[in-house]
Amino acid sequence: MESHVLEAGHAPTPFTAAEIRDATRVGKSITRRVESAGAEPFLLISTYVECDDAGATLERSRRSLDGAPLGEPQVLKATWLDLQRHASFAAADTTIEPERIETAIGPLDCLRYTVRDGGTDEIFWFATSLPGMPIQQMTRTDGQIVESVLVVDYTT
Repeated sequence: MESHVLEAGHAPTPFTAAEIRDATRVGKSITRRVESAGAEPFLLISTYVECDDAGATLERSRRSLDGAPLGEPQVLKATWLDLQRHASFAAADTTIEPERIETAIGPLDCLRYTVRDGGTDEIFWFATSLPGMPIQQMTRTDGQIVESVLVVDYTT
């Protein structure tokens, strides 16, 4: 049986590699709106172009809010364990709480991970019904939001 805990001293991840694999098919596409302090907001679109038992190939592209391409798409390969590992954080720095949030794709029950590193909090909301990347995330430094990433479209 796969574990949610990937290494000693780390908090459990919201999903196992197998849960992420089982929830991911070719064509799955996630569009996120990214807003960073001092920069123009943009859309980040991640589309799964290949999936097998070992992992996935994703195409990631940036677009302006009106849909114009911003640079060339990137192609990334990752194992399912690599994708799980993105949500593995030191337990001493991490709090995990259930929270229901309103999103552009409807209300979702989530696990909110708050990871503290000095004066910076990285906050991730993982929708319990959508194994994989966070549905929403925020970076707060010294009490100020410096980046937010919100899912605006999700196609399985």
